[in-house]
Amino acid sequence: MKRIGFLLKVKKDKIDEYKKIHAKVWPELLETLSRCGWHNYSLFMQDDGTLFGYFETPNSLQSAIEAMNNEEINTKWQEMMAPFFESPNGARADEILMELEEVFHL
Repeated sequence: MKRIGFLLKVKKDKIDEYKKIHAKVWPELLETLSRCGWHNYSLFMQDDGTLFGYFETPNSLQSAIEAMNNEEINTKWQEMMAPFFESPNGARADEILMELEEVFHL
């Protein structure tokens, strides 16, 4: 398994709504994430909206994203969530993930 860490930025005025939505993620989306290789997926947020994501996947971030891009439920989710992120030209979150290099693991 490859461990993936990434950063995104949630708009400050959207933080509360973002948290509410993620308290009730669609069951179909959760099943699709698991089927597409997103395991032990967690999101952590700072007060300013900086979001750190972590998950484990068999291959790579790109292959995990590509698998989800073939899923209609992901398209609906990404379209709904796009306005929440600070991104150039309203890009979807899965188009602007900033992958972090793993430098240590115990």
